[in-house]
Amino acid sequence: MAAIRRAAILKLASAAYEMKLDVMNGTVRQSEDGRWHIGGHDLTSFLERHQEEELVIVLGLLDDDRPVETRTCRTCGRDYTEMECPHCRANRIRLRGHA
Repeated sequence: MAAIRRAAILKLASAAYEMKLDVMNGTVRQSEDGRWHIGGHDLTSFLERHQEEELVIVLGLLDDDRPVETRTCRTCGRDYTEMECPHCRANRIRLRGHA
C-alpha cells in the first residue's frame, strides 16, 4: 500500500506544480547556519519571503506505510483510492470534449 500512498502524494505535488505553485521535494535537513532545506530548496528563504502571508503547506512522507483508504464513488459505485473516482473523472473529461 505504500506505493499507492507515494503515488497519490506525487500526483498531488504534480497538480500543485501544474497550477504554478511552489513544490519542494527532497530530504529535510538543517545546515550548520541553522537554515532549513528540502532537497536543494532553501525552505527558510521561502518562509521569509512569505512572512505575514496566509499559506497552506502540505507535507507528505513518501515512505509512509499507512494503508490508503479505499472509497466508494457515490455516482458510479466503483471503489477507488485516488483523490476522485478515475472512472467518473475520465467520463467528465470525455463528455466535456477535452480528450
